[in-house]
Amino acid sequence: MRLYLSSFRVGDHPDRLVDLARGRPTAAVVANACDGQLPADRAASVTRELEALGELGFDPHEVDLRDFAGHGEELRGQLAEVGVVWVRGGNVFTLRHAIWRAEADAIIRDLVTSDAVAYAGYSAGPCVLAPSLAGLERCDDVGEVLRLYDEPARFDGLGVLDRALVPHLATPAHPESAILEQVAAGYERDGVPYIGLRDGQVYVVDGEIAGIV
Repeated sequence: MRLYLSSFRVGDHPDRLVDLARGRPTAAVVANACDGQLPADRAASVTRELEALGELGFDPHEVDLRDFAGHGEELRGQLAEVGVVWVRGGNVFTLRHAIWRAEADAIIRDLVTSDAVAYAGYSAGPCVLAPSLAGLERCDDVGEVLRLYDEPARFDGLGVLDRALVPHLATPAHPESAILEQVAAGYERDGVPYIGLRDGQVYVVDGEIAGIV
């Protein structure tokens, strides 16, 4: 399994991301955490990701999960063709719902755990891999899912990680740092294991080797 889970944007170790691609410099950008943005703002968010990955030598393109509801096998085929699936930040509950509606839960788990692709991204992208999203409602608006889909938000994560992940800790310049410090404190109080990252840090998994860099 190969994971590059950054707190914010590419983080401080882009060389590790390139290494995890294993010579397959193609990337599928999943930006559905931004689906609640105005269309022009969402488009700008996607462009920023494409440009950042392009600067690292990747050939990136967007895969919009909204296009694959009821077409899970087509989605599997598209994701299996790339070296890296890059899942950007935004609203983790909106991202989770988009994954569920695209029938992508098992697809992502299978591709990642079988080492067919590397999973990478930041903020909400890594957070959605946890067993549960409970606690993150302190930070992200669960009502956005209801507004977009007229359906309640899901609190189950994909379960690729065995613990929660909390980004933006000890990062005063980030507007969500203080509230995520509260999320982390709640996990500690309740005995919920988690990976805590400050901006710049990345949790990297490469086979049996895992750790924060």
